[in-house]
Amino acid sequence: MITIKIKGMSCQHCVNSARKALEAVPGISNIQIDLAKGEATFDGEVDLQAAKEAIAKIGFEVIL
Repeated sequence: MITIKIKGMSCQHCVNSARKALEAVPGISNIQIDLAKGEATFDGEVDLQAAKEAIAKIGFEVIL
């Protein structure tokens, strides 16, 4: 399980946007997003830079 911090999420819409962005990254599965902690966890063999870029494209910042 991989955990990343996402800075800037403030509502359920933000969570849904982040989930969709991560779902579009090949290799990511089992995505769980915790709004209160500002964290996303997921499974997969994935380039973390690709996940970071997907989140950045929707206006949030990933803190690895």
